[in-house]
Amino acid sequence: MRQAFGRDKPLADPDSDPGEVVAEMEFFAGAVGLFKNPTSHRVVDYGSATEAAEVILVADLLLRLLDRRAVVQQ
Repeated sequence: MRQAFGRDKPLADPDSDPGEVVAEMEFFAGAVGLFKNPTSHRVVDYGSATEAAEVILVADLLLRLLDRRAVVQQ
């Protein structure tokens, strides 16, 4: 995520404030580290359907941010 979203990297928004570029990069890196990586290594029990749905909502937000970036770069 840091190689893709870091300052002057392919998915960084060149028009964003430098701090916001870093924040977005860290948001993507943190989300992958917290939600995606554990499920690649073991079965994760989120404890409730609500918590599992919230993880899906975070993934949905990340994908919408990524889609928005793709439109900007075209």
